[in-house]
Amino acid sequence: MESRIRPRAANTDPPPSRIERLCIERGLKMTGQRRLIARVLSEAEDHPDVEDVYRRALALDSKVSIATVYRTVRLLEENGILERRDFGGGRARYDPADRGHHHHLIDVDSGKVIEFADEEFEALARAMARRLGFDLVGQRLELFGRKVEAEPTRSGGRSKARSS
Repeated sequence: MESRIRPRAANTDPPPSRIERLCIERGLKMTGQRRLIARVLSEAEDHPDVEDVYRRALALDSKVSIATVYRTVRLLEENGILERRDFGGGRARYDPADRGHHHHLIDVDSGKVIEFADEEFEALARAMARRLGFDLVGQRLELFGRKVEAEPTRSGGRSKARSS
């Protein structure tokens, strides 16, 4: 006996991105372009500004507008999904709020941003707040620095600097 039930076509939509899931949990309406922008932000390994997000989204969909990107980024920030960062250079950059507690070291020459966490610093911050009569409820640290040149070795060559 031949089955009369046709198999459904496989769902070709990719699964929701991390940021898209957060939007859905907060009850935000997810249009196609918002989904695209959420995906671009979820896949970012850096701290993009709005122009970066726009260029990346535009490469995937030529119909996305810069105004849509600005509105969506603002909506995500207002809903606690993105955090605005000021690393200098005159442009706000964005970090997903669900990345966990961390700090930033910004190379003032290259603009590279290095994320780090340091329990020793955390303990010091809590101790300073206590000393001033407060319970620490949050903090943000952004360090700006310049890469130190490696010290010459005794043989006259340069020692190797560790990069991360």
